[in-house]
Amino acid sequence: MKWLACELHTHTLHSDGSQTLEELAEGAAKLGFDAIALTDHNTMSGLIGKEEIEQKYGLRIIPGMEWTTFYGHMVTIGLSAFADWRQTVQGGIDEGIRSVHRLGGIAGLAHPFRMGSPACTGCFWEYEIENWSAVDYIEVWSGTFPSIQLNNRRAFDLWTDKLNEGYRIAATSGRDWHTQSETDEPISVTYLGIEEDGMAENGNSAALSTREETLIRTLREGRASVTIGPLLTLTLDAGGTVCPIGSTVPAVVERGKSTEQPIIANLMLDFSVRAGLWSLPKQVCRLKLCSNLGEELSLEVPVPLDGQMMPFKAQLPEFPPAIPRRWIRAELWGTVRGAHVLIAFTNAIYFNEGGYLC
Repeated sequence: MKWLACELHTHTLHSDGSQTLEELAEGAAKLGFDAIALTDHNTMSGLIGKEEIEQKYGLRIIPGMEWTTFYGHMVTIGLSAFADWRQTVQGGIDEGIRSVHRLGGIAGLAHPFRMGSPACTGCFWEYEIENWSAVDYIEVWSGTFPSIQLNNRRAFDLWTDKLNEGYRIAATSGRDWHTQSETDEPISVTYLGIEEDGMAENGNSAALSTREETLIRTLREGRASVTIGPLLTLTLDAGGTVCPIGSTVPAVVERGKSTEQPIIANLMLDFSVRAGLWSLPKQVCRLKLCSNLGEELSLEVPVPLDGQMMPFKAQLPEFPPAIPRRWIRAELWGTVRGAHVLIAFTNAIYFNEGGYLC
Protein backbone atom coordinates (compact mmCIF):
# COMPACT_ATOMS: atom_id res chain seq x y z
CA MET A 1 0.00 0.00 0.00
CA LYS A 2 1.26 3.48 -0.90
CA TRP A 3 0.57 6.31 1.55
CA LEU A 4 0.10 9.73 -0.04
CA ALA A 5 0.50 12.92 2.00
CA CYS A 6 -2.57 15.12 1.53
CA GLU A 7 -3.75 18.60 2.52
CA LEU A 8 -7.55 18.58 2.30
CA HIS A 9 -8.58 22.18 3.10
CA THR A 10 -7.15 25.05 1.06
CA HIS A 11 -8.17 28.40 -0.41
CA THR A 12 -7.07 30.71 -3.22
CA LEU A 13 -7.81 34.30 -4.16
CA HIS A 14 -10.97 33.01 -5.82
CA SER A 15 -12.49 33.16 -2.32
CA ASP A 16 -10.74 34.60 0.74
CA GLY A 17 -7.22 33.29 0.13
CA SER A 18 -4.28 35.43 -0.97
CA GLN A 19 -2.60 32.86 -3.21
CA THR A 20 -3.09 31.60 -6.74
CA LEU A 21 -3.60 27.91 -7.42
CA GLU A 22 -0.05 27.69 -8.76
CA GLU A 23 1.38 29.37 -5.65
CA LEU A 24 -0.61 26.96 -3.50
CA ALA A 25 0.63 23.95 -5.48
CA GLU A 26 4.24 25.13 -5.37
CA GLY A 27 4.04 25.66 -1.60
CA ALA A 28 2.41 22.26 -1.09
CA ALA A 29 5.08 20.51 -3.16
CA LYS A 30 7.82 22.15 -1.08
CA LEU A 31 6.13 20.81 2.07
CA GLY A 32 6.16 17.26 0.75
CA PHE A 33 2.48 16.91 -0.12
CA ASP A 34 1.40 14.50 -2.84
CA ALA A 35 -2.12 15.88 -3.18
CA ILE A 36 -4.24 18.85 -2.15
CA ALA A 37 -7.95 19.55 -2.26
CA LEU A 38 -8.92 23.03 -3.41
CA THR A 39 -11.92 23.99 -1.26
CA ASP A 40 -12.64 27.65 -1.94
CA HIS A 41 -15.73 29.13 -0.29
CA ASN A 42 -18.85 28.56 -2.39
CA THR A 43 -17.01 28.49 -5.72
CA MET A 44 -15.01 26.11 -7.89
CA SER A 45 -13.65 28.75 -10.27
CA GLY A 46 -10.16 28.48 -8.78
CA LEU A 47 -9.65 25.11 -10.48
CA ILE A 48 -9.02 26.74 -13.88
CA GLY A 49 -5.72 25.44 -15.25
CA LYS A 50 -5.35 22.68 -12.64
CA GLU A 51 -4.18 20.00 -15.12
CA GLU A 52 -1.17 22.04 -16.23
CA ILE A 53 -0.29 22.91 -12.62
CA GLU A 54 -0.58 19.25 -11.58
CA GLN A 55 1.92 18.23 -14.25
CA LYS A 56 4.30 21.07 -13.40
CA TYR A 57 4.54 20.24 -9.70
CA GLY A 58 3.80 16.48 -9.75
CA LEU A 59 0.88 17.12 -7.42
CA ARG A 60 -2.68 15.86 -7.62
CA ILE A 61 -5.28 18.63 -7.16
CA ILE A 62 -8.68 17.35 -6.04
CA PRO A 63 -11.71 19.52 -6.87
CA GLY A 64 -13.75 20.63 -3.89
CA MET A 65 -15.72 23.46 -2.34
CA GLU A 66 -16.33 24.64 1.21
CA TRP A 67 -20.02 25.29 1.69
CA THR A 68 -19.97 28.48 3.73
CA THR A 69 -23.23 29.41 5.42
CA PHE A 70 -24.57 30.99 8.61
CA TYR A 71 -25.03 27.54 10.24
CA GLY A 72 -21.73 25.86 9.51
CA HIS A 73 -19.00 25.15 6.97
CA MET A 74 -19.07 21.84 5.10
CA VAL A 75 -16.10 20.74 3.03
CA THR A 76 -17.14 18.90 -0.13
CA ILE A 77 -14.53 17.05 -2.19
CA GLY A 78 -14.59 15.20 -5.50
CA LEU A 79 -17.60 16.90 -7.06
CA SER A 80 -18.17 16.42 -10.77
CA ALA A 81 -20.08 19.72 -10.94
CA PHE A 82 -21.11 22.68 -8.80
CA ALA A 83 -23.45 21.70 -5.96
CA ASP A 84 -25.80 24.53 -5.04
CA TRP A 85 -25.32 25.38 -1.38
CA ARG A 86 -27.71 28.35 -1.27
CA GLN A 87 -30.97 26.57 -0.41
CA THR A 88 -29.68 24.80 2.69
CA VAL A 89 -31.52 25.84 5.86
CA GLN A 90 -30.52 24.88 9.40
CA GLY A 91 -32.61 21.72 9.34
CA GLY A 92 -31.88 20.80 5.73
CA ILE A 93 -28.21 19.87 5.60
CA ASP A 94 -29.10 16.21 4.99
CA GLU A 95 -30.52 17.15 1.58
CA GLY A 96 -27.38 19.15 0.91
CA ILE A 97 -25.23 16.09 1.65
CA ARG A 98 -27.40 13.98 -0.66
CA SER A 99 -26.88 16.49 -3.47
CA VAL A 100 -23.11 16.25 -2.99
CA HIS A 101 -23.30 12.45 -3.13
CA ARG A 102 -25.40 12.57 -6.29
CA LEU A 103 -22.55 14.48 -7.95
CA GLY A 104 -20.00 11.87 -6.89
CA GLY A 105 -18.54 13.88 -4.02
CA ILE A 106 -18.10 13.38 -0.31
CA ALA A 107 -18.99 15.76 2.52
CA GLY A 108 -17.39 16.51 5.85
CA LEU A 109 -17.80 18.87 8.78
CA ALA A 110 -15.16 21.60 8.68
CA HIS A 111 -13.73 22.85 12.02
CA PRO A 112 -17.10 22.17 13.74
CA PHE A 113 -16.19 23.81 17.07
CA ARG A 114 -14.24 26.83 15.89
CA MET A 115 -15.41 30.16 17.30
CA GLY A 116 -18.40 31.41 15.31
CA SER A 117 -20.06 34.81 14.98
CA PRO A 118 -19.02 37.54 15.15
CA ALA A 119 -15.38 36.37 14.87
CA CYS A 120 -16.08 33.88 12.06
CA THR A 121 -19.62 33.80 10.73
CA GLY A 122 -20.85 30.23 10.42
CA CYS A 123 -17.57 28.61 11.50
CA PHE A 124 -19.28 26.92 14.48
CA TRP A 125 -21.39 23.96 13.34
CA GLU A 126 -25.10 24.50 14.09
CA TYR A 127 -26.72 22.31 11.43
CA GLU A 128 -29.12 19.65 12.67
CA ILE A 129 -27.99 16.34 11.18
CA GLU A 130 -30.71 13.71 11.03
CA ASN A 131 -28.69 10.98 9.33
CA TRP A 132 -25.13 10.75 10.62
CA SER A 133 -24.59 7.71 8.41
CA ALA A 134 -24.48 10.07 5.43
CA VAL A 135 -21.60 12.12 6.85
CA ASP A 136 -18.36 10.98 5.21
CA TYR A 137 -15.82 12.60 7.52
CA ILE A 138 -15.16 15.12 10.27
CA GLU A 139 -12.23 17.53 10.12
CA VAL A 140 -11.04 16.85 13.66
CA TRP A 141 -7.78 18.80 13.31
CA SER A 142 -7.89 22.30 11.84
CA GLY A 143 -5.13 24.89 11.52
CA THR A 144 -1.45 24.65 12.45
CA PHE A 145 -0.32 22.84 15.61
CA PRO A 146 -3.87 21.45 15.69
CA SER A 147 -3.54 18.97 18.54
CA ILE A 148 -3.05 21.73 21.12
CA GLN A 149 -6.27 23.57 20.25
CA LEU A 150 -9.34 23.06 22.44
CA ASN A 151 -11.83 23.32 19.56
CA ASN A 152 -10.01 20.46 17.81
CA ARG A 153 -10.12 18.34 20.94
CA ARG A 154 -13.90 18.80 20.96
CA ALA A 155 -14.05 17.76 17.29
CA PHE A 156 -11.94 14.68 18.03
CA ASP A 157 -14.28 13.79 20.91
CA LEU A 158 -17.30 14.21 18.60
CA TRP A 159 -15.74 11.76 16.15
CA THR A 160 -15.07 9.28 18.96
CA ASP A 161 -18.65 9.62 20.24
CA LYS A 162 -20.02 8.86 16.77
CA LEU A 163 -17.78 5.80 16.46
CA ASN A 164 -19.07 4.62 19.83
CA GLU A 165 -22.63 5.07 18.58
CA GLY A 166 -21.88 2.74 15.67
CA TYR A 167 -21.32 5.24 12.85
CA ARG A 168 -18.48 4.73 10.42
CA ILE A 169 -17.14 8.22 9.83
CA ALA A 170 -13.60 9.12 8.77
CA ALA A 171 -11.44 11.71 10.52
CA THR A 172 -9.15 14.15 8.71
CA SER A 173 -6.99 17.20 9.24
CA GLY A 174 -7.04 20.46 7.29
CA ARG A 175 -4.79 23.47 7.60
CA ASP A 176 -7.48 25.77 6.19
CA TRP A 177 -4.63 27.18 4.13
CA HIS A 178 -5.15 30.74 2.87
CA THR A 179 -1.69 32.22 2.33
CA GLN A 180 1.92 31.30 1.61
CA SER A 181 3.20 33.02 4.76
CA GLU A 182 5.86 31.07 6.66
CA THR A 183 5.01 29.23 9.89
CA ASP A 184 7.21 27.36 12.31
CA GLU A 185 4.23 25.63 13.94
CA PRO A 186 3.70 21.89 13.34
CA ILE A 187 1.69 21.16 10.19
CA SER A 188 -0.72 18.24 10.07
CA VAL A 189 -0.90 15.76 7.21
CA THR A 190 -3.69 13.38 6.26
CA TYR A 191 -2.15 10.30 4.66
CA LEU A 192 -4.39 8.26 2.36
CA GLY A 193 -3.55 4.59 1.85
CA ILE A 194 -3.78 3.70 -1.84
CA GLU A 195 -3.93 0.11 -3.08
CA GLU A 196 -1.71 -0.68 -6.05
CA ASP A 197 -4.70 -1.29 -8.33
CA GLY A 198 -5.79 2.32 -7.76
CA MET A 199 -2.66 3.62 -9.47
CA ALA A 200 -2.21 3.95 -13.21
CA GLU A 201 0.92 2.66 -14.96
CA ASN A 202 1.97 5.89 -16.65
CA GLY A 203 5.46 6.45 -15.28
CA ASN A 204 4.45 9.59 -13.41
CA SER A 205 4.93 10.38 -9.74
CA ALA A 206 2.93 8.37 -7.22
CA ALA A 207 0.53 11.30 -6.89
CA LEU A 208 -0.14 11.71 -10.61
CA SER A 209 -0.31 7.93 -11.00
CA THR A 210 -3.22 7.89 -8.57
CA ARG A 211 -6.64 8.37 -10.06
CA GLU A 212 -8.68 11.20 -8.60
CA GLU A 213 -11.62 8.90 -7.95
CA THR A 214 -9.29 6.55 -6.07
CA LEU A 215 -8.37 9.29 -3.60
CA ILE A 216 -12.05 10.11 -3.07
CA ARG A 217 -12.99 6.47 -2.53
CA THR A 218 -10.06 5.99 -0.14
CA LEU A 219 -11.16 8.93 2.00
CA ARG A 220 -14.79 7.80 1.91
CA GLU A 221 -13.70 4.38 3.19
CA GLY A 222 -11.64 5.97 5.98
CA ARG A 223 -8.31 4.50 4.86
CA ALA A 224 -6.45 7.44 6.39
CA SER A 225 -3.91 8.32 9.06
CA VAL A 226 -3.32 11.81 10.48
CA THR A 227 -0.10 13.18 11.97
CA ILE A 228 2.09 16.17 12.77
CA GLY A 229 5.11 13.89 12.64
CA PRO A 230 5.69 10.23 11.73
CA LEU A 231 3.23 8.17 9.72
CA LEU A 232 1.34 5.73 11.96
CA THR A 233 -0.36 2.72 10.38
CA LEU A 234 -2.28 -0.26 11.73
CA THR A 235 -3.50 -3.60 10.45
CA LEU A 236 -5.19 -6.44 12.30
CA ASP A 237 -4.50 -10.12 11.64
CA ALA A 238 -7.77 -11.87 12.46
CA GLY A 239 -7.62 -15.60 11.90
CA GLY A 240 -5.29 -15.16 8.92
CA THR A 241 -7.28 -12.29 7.41
CA VAL A 242 -5.36 -9.01 7.28
CA CYS A 243 -7.62 -6.01 7.91
CA PRO A 244 -6.27 -2.53 7.08
CA ILE A 245 -7.48 0.83 8.37
CA GLY A 246 -11.04 1.53 7.25
CA SER A 247 -11.95 -2.13 6.79
CA THR A 248 -14.11 -4.48 8.84
CA VAL A 249 -12.87 -7.52 10.75
CA PRO A 250 -15.01 -10.40 9.45
CA ALA A 251 -16.94 -12.75 11.66
CA VAL A 252 -15.43 -16.24 11.67
CA VAL A 253 -17.97 -19.02 11.89
CA GLU A 254 -16.92 -22.64 12.29
CA ARG A 255 -19.41 -25.48 12.68
CA GLY A 256 -22.13 -22.96 13.40
CA LYS A 257 -20.25 -21.29 16.26
CA SER A 258 -18.35 -18.03 16.50
CA THR A 259 -14.64 -18.79 16.73
CA GLU A 260 -12.76 -16.50 19.05
CA GLN A 261 -9.24 -16.50 17.68
CA PRO A 262 -6.52 -14.16 18.87
CA ILE A 263 -6.37 -10.88 16.96
CA ILE A 264 -2.89 -9.54 16.34
CA ALA A 265 -2.34 -5.81 15.91
CA ASN A 266 0.50 -4.86 13.58
CA LEU A 267 1.59 -1.25 14.00
CA MET A 268 4.19 0.71 12.08
CA LEU A 269 5.75 4.09 12.82
CA ASP A 270 7.54 5.56 9.81
CA PHE A 271 9.87 8.36 10.89
CA SER A 272 11.27 8.76 7.35
CA VAL A 273 8.24 10.47 5.79
CA ARG A 274 8.63 14.08 4.62
CA ALA A 275 12.23 14.01 5.83
CA GLY A 276 13.53 17.35 7.11
CA LEU A 277 10.09 18.98 7.21
CA TRP A 278 9.22 18.15 10.83
CA SER A 279 10.97 17.10 14.01
CA LEU A 280 10.29 15.72 17.46
CA PRO A 281 12.48 16.23 20.53
CA LYS A 282 14.32 13.18 21.84
CA GLN A 283 11.88 11.42 24.16
CA VAL A 284 9.95 8.26 24.87
CA CYS A 285 6.49 8.49 23.34
CA ARG A 286 3.44 6.41 24.16
CA LEU A 287 1.82 4.25 21.46
CA LYS A 288 -1.76 3.29 22.27
CA LEU A 289 -4.57 1.15 20.92
CA CYS A 290 -7.95 2.68 21.78
CA SER A 291 -11.48 1.46 21.11
CA ASN A 292 -15.03 1.86 22.36
CA LEU A 293 -13.83 -0.25 25.31
CA GLY A 294 -11.24 2.38 26.24
CA GLU A 295 -7.45 2.19 26.15
CA GLU A 296 -6.61 -1.42 25.37
CA LEU A 297 -2.85 -1.30 24.96
CA SER A 298 0.02 1.07 25.71
CA LEU A 299 3.65 0.75 24.59
CA GLU A 300 6.71 2.93 25.14
CA VAL A 301 8.34 4.13 21.92
CA PRO A 302 11.69 5.95 21.92
CA VAL A 303 12.03 8.56 19.19
CA PRO A 304 14.87 7.36 16.92
CA LEU A 305 17.86 9.59 16.22
CA ASP A 306 17.49 9.06 12.47
CA GLY A 307 14.45 8.45 10.31
CA GLN A 308 13.49 4.80 10.32
CA MET A 309 10.52 2.48 10.32
CA MET A 310 9.61 0.94 13.67
CA PRO A 311 7.26 -2.09 13.63
CA PHE A 312 5.31 -3.30 16.66
CA LYS A 313 3.15 -6.37 17.17
CA ALA A 314 0.71 -7.12 19.99
CA GLN A 315 -2.23 -9.37 20.73
CA LEU A 316 -5.47 -7.59 21.52
CA PRO A 317 -6.87 -8.25 25.01
CA GLU A 318 -9.83 -10.57 25.35
CA PHE A 319 -13.09 -9.32 26.81
CA PRO A 320 -16.26 -11.12 27.91
CA PRO A 321 -18.58 -11.95 24.98
CA ALA A 322 -21.18 -9.55 26.40
CA ILE A 323 -18.87 -6.59 25.65
CA PRO A 324 -18.45 -6.23 21.87
CA ARG A 325 -15.58 -4.31 20.38
CA ARG A 326 -17.00 -2.01 17.70
CA TRP A 327 -13.86 -0.27 16.46
CA ILE A 328 -10.19 0.27 17.23
CA ARG A 329 -7.55 2.86 16.30
CA ALA A 330 -3.90 3.61 17.08
CA GLU A 331 -2.66 6.81 18.72
CA LEU A 332 0.83 8.23 19.33
CA TRP A 333 1.26 10.60 22.28
CA GLY A 334 4.32 12.63 23.22
CA THR A 335 5.76 16.05 23.94
CA VAL A 336 5.79 18.79 21.30
CA ARG A 337 6.99 22.27 22.25
CA GLY A 338 6.68 21.47 25.93
CA ALA A 339 3.08 20.22 25.69
CA HIS A 340 1.89 16.62 26.02
CA VAL A 341 -0.22 16.14 22.89
CA LEU A 342 -1.59 13.64 20.43
CA ILE A 343 1.04 13.44 17.67
CA ALA A 344 -0.59 10.96 15.30
CA PHE A 345 -3.65 8.75 15.02
CA THR A 346 -5.12 6.29 12.57
CA ASN A 347 -8.67 6.03 11.43
CA ALA A 348 -10.66 3.10 12.74
CA ILE A 349 -10.81 -0.58 11.91
CA TYR A 350 -14.34 -1.85 12.54
CA PHE A 351 -15.84 -5.03 13.95
CA ASN A 352 -19.04 -6.71 12.83
CA GLU A 353 -21.75 -6.91 15.45
CA GLY A 354 -21.95 -10.56 16.36
CA GLY A 355 -18.52 -11.18 14.86
CA TYR A 356 -15.33 -11.09 16.87
CA LEU A 357 -16.24 -10.42 20.48
CA CYS A 358 -12.75 -10.37 21.96
